[in-house]
Amino acid sequence: MRDYAIETKKRVEFIRGVIKSAGADGVVFGNSGGKDSALVGILCKMACDNTLGLIMPCGAKRNYETDKTDAELIARQFNIATRVIDLSGARDEIVRAIDGKIKISDSALVNIAPRLRMTALYAAAASENRLVAGTGNRSERYMGYFTKWGDGACDFNPISDLTVAETYEFLRYLNVPDSIIEKAPSAGLFDNQTDEDEMGVSYDSIDGFLLTGTASRRDAAIIEKFHRSSEHKRNMPITLTEV
Repeated sequence: MRDYAIETKKRVEFIRGVIKSAGADGVVFGNSGGKDSALVGILCKMACDNTLGLIMPCGAKRNYETDKTDAELIARQFNIATRVIDLSGARDEIVRAIDGKIKISDSALVNIAPRLRMTALYAAAASENRLVAGTGNRSERYMGYFTKWGDGACDFNPISDLTVAETYEFLRYLNVPDSIIEKAPSAGLFDNQTDEDEMGVSYDSIDGFLLTGTASRRDAAIIEKFHRSSEHKRNMPITLTEV
């Protein structure tokens, strides 16, 4: 197990250094009510009092219920400034504008919300001289389980080296409520969605594969397939360097 007292100090110093280097006045992050966003918000608040969490419901019923409740709980416990921006109307307008011109796939439809959230976060950052903090963990990054130019977009990420299990341990160290730690991981893109059901493999198996290189034959095949197919998400756009 990591020494989370040392981890806290190291990450707080990292965040402060990033803010200072950029000449920024503060931080903004998406407060989704999930584990990763909770940890990022807490660390950013420790590093910079001028930390803002945006709660951005966008279509899914749970965004207005458990997600919002848990996001507000974290904000109260750790004294994190919060604003609620309802993006459902913007999402509906985009869908209406596209309708009849492009047949939107289910995957494209659910990924509109994370990209709208990214737009809101960067609008806040540009308007108030803040940096956008990313909330993706190591396990999600390896699997490519994030939306390109959506929740994958950020100026810095203080937890990108942590597996899901390590994120849980860190949250327990920080005394985050069990209601947040114990709920099934979910991107909250649509109702009754969970990460593990959608990927077809557990985070325990993904974490074990990352830390030891071993997994069942079935799980290893799924993990490597996700990793290969999502390589483009982890790199900057492909450009022509020679003519």
